[in-house]
Amino acid sequence: MEHLHKIGIIGGTFDPIHIGHLIIAESALSELELDKVIFMPSGNPPHKSIKRITDFRTRSDMVKLSIDNNENFVYSNFEIQRDGYIYTSDTLRLLKEQQPDWDLHFIIGADSLFYLEQWHEPEKIFQRCRIVVADRDNSDEKIKSVVEHLNMKYNTNIYYINSPLVNISSSLIRERVYNRKSIKYLVTPDVENYITSNKLYMV
Repeated sequence: MEHLHKIGIIGGTFDPIHIGHLIIAESALSELELDKVIFMPSGNPPHKSIKRITDFRTRSDMVKLSIDNNENFVYSNFEIQRDGYIYTSDTLRLLKEQQPDWDLHFIIGADSLFYLEQWHEPEKIFQRCRIVVADRDNSDEKIKSVVEHLNMKYNTNIYYINSPLVNISSSLIRERVYNRKSIKYLVTPDVENYITSNKLYMV
């Protein structure tokens, strides 16, 4: 029997990537004993206006800087190099076609769980990967209810990982930079320097 590699996928615009993303990825890597976690910046997500997103090269640079010192974290331009709207279901299909020995674990925050059924072809997402939800203690009744509903409807088994709760968002960081407030410890030092030196999010 062919050995399957347990691969985590964490996606998003990463505009910018912050320590919350890194903590969730490390928690999944450790708890699920993944072989690696792939950070995959989105190219043209259907739910956001591309005009409001920082260019892909800049976002990619910040991801690379953030994960450079972790040999188990890998950057991928898989979504950025594709044209048109990028749907998760299509990304997972293409990954499985190219890497049939990958057992894909798609890592999301608990907030995204409530919108999964609104994503393009949710049934195919569940068929092509294992959904991993980052939640501090698995005690939120609303989250548990949604997980039970999805597990039953799509005949799946959503994984929980016990990740420390870090209430940080990319929009918060952009807002703080715009208002000339510190973002130290919210992003890695390299990303903080990159944002400052390139005058990102200041206008």
